[in-house]
Amino acid sequence: MLKAFAIHLHSHLSRIRSKMTNSCVFCKIVANEAQAAMVYRDEQVTAFRDTRPVAPTHILIVPNKHIESIAALEAQDEQLMGHLFTVARKLAEDEGIATGGYRLITNTGPNGGQTIFHLHLHLIGGQRLRYPMG
Repeated sequence: MLKAFAIHLHSHLSRIRSKMTNSCVFCKIVANEAQAAMVYRDEQVTAFRDTRPVAPTHILIVPNKHIESIAALEAQDEQLMGHLFTVARKLAEDEGIATGGYRLITNTGPNGGQTIFHLHLHLIGGQRLRYPMG
């Protein structure tokens, strides 16, 4: 009984924390409270150039809604995630990297390399990317 309550409490606190956006740099960019080199924006997502690019094209695509990571996704986020990938495809075409290929990366949690806890896709391309990753 106590273990079930602890799991429920942890889940509830995670949901509360995922809605806390006052210190999230990506939320500030979405709200125009922080500057970024914007490349795309609509009612669901915002995309901007990474300040530390690893390739000629390195764009971050973020949902306008604060979602901490893939691990925090809920059923109602399914359409938003599809839109995120559709925007990634469009941006790859706009950047001229769709034909040659590109990489989409999302990091989840500290061990997955996530450093900003607002879900985001890295659209990386414009050169031959190394394999294997990691």
